Amino acid sequence: MSTITFCKFHGFGNDYIVIEKAQLPEGTDPTELGKAICDRHRGAGADGIAIVEKLDGETADYFCEIVNPDGSIAGFSGNGTRCAVSYLYHKGLWPYPELRLETRSGVKRFTLVQRENDHEFWFEAEIGEPKFTSREIPFHSEEPMSSVRDVPVHLSDGFFLVSCVNVGNPVACSFVEDFNFDWRKFGAEMEAHPIFPERANIVFVKVLDRENIEIRIWERGAHETSASGTAASASAVLSAFTGRTERTVSVISPGGTTEVHWREDGEMLLTGKAEFVYCGTWLVK
Repeated sequence: MSTITFCKFHGFGNDYIVIEKAQLPEGTDPTELGKAICDRHRGAGADGIAIVEKLDGETADYFCEIVNPDGSIAGFSGNGTRCAVSYLYHKGLWPYPELRLETRSGVKRFTLVQRENDHEFWFEAEIGEPKFTSREIPFHSEEPMSSVRDVPVHLSDGFFLVSCVNVGNPVACSFVEDFNFDWRKFGAEMEAHPIFPERANIVFVKVLDRENIEIRIWERGAHETSASGTAASASAVLSAFTGRTERTVSVISPGGTTEVHWREDGEMLLTGKAEFVYCGTWLVK
C-alpha cells in the first residue's frame, strides 16, 4: 500500500489538510481522497484539502487545488489557500515575503506580515475583484441582472432576501437581525436551491455597525464552518455594496475575526492567520 504525507492547518478553526501534489501516488483521484481523508469519523477530519504544486514562476509560484469534503472542487478558498501558503513557509519551501498562488479563480498574491515560530502565520492576501452580475455569480434569473441585491429566494418554509457575489466561489448573503433561528436548516436548503446553478456558499450577516459585522456560514460542499475567507470577503463586500457598511470591515465569525478591505480599485484584501496543527501519514487503501 502507498502512503501520503500531509500537514493539517486551520484558519480560525476552518481546517485544511495540505498535501504536495508530488506526494500523491500515480492515479490518485483527488475527489475520492478528499471525501476519505476529510471524514471526521473515519479520516483525519477537515473542511477540505489543499493540494499544492510548484510552478515555473512565470505567472505564479505555486498552484493550489481545493477539494471539499464532498469531493467537489472549489474555485477558491480564503482559509484553504492561507493554510496552503502557511505550509510552504512551515516546510521551508518558500523563503520570500511574497508569494503568487494560482487557483482556479486566478492568481492570488500573499504577503507574510507576521510569523510566530513555525506554527502561526499572518498574511495579507490580494484575492481579486468581486463579480456581481447574475451570469458571473451564477444566479438564475429570467433576465440578466447587473447585480443581485436583496432578491427573495423562496424555500419550503418562507423566504430570505439575498444579495450575491462571486469572490472565487458563488456566495449568497442574507442580512438578518440575529441568529436565533435554524439558519443551518435554511442554509442547507438554500445551498442547493435551483436558483444557484453551481450551488452557493450561504452566509447570514448581522451588521453591528459601519465597520463590524458578524456572520454564520453554511459552505458549499462543507456545510457549517467556523470561519471562511470567501464568506468573510463576500459578506464584507456586499455589506458595503448595499450601503450597510464602509469598505473596510471586521468580519466576526465563531472561529475568529477576519479583516477585509475592498479597495477603491476593486481589489479585495483579506488579512488573517493560519495555524499549524500536526503532520501525519495517510494510508492509501
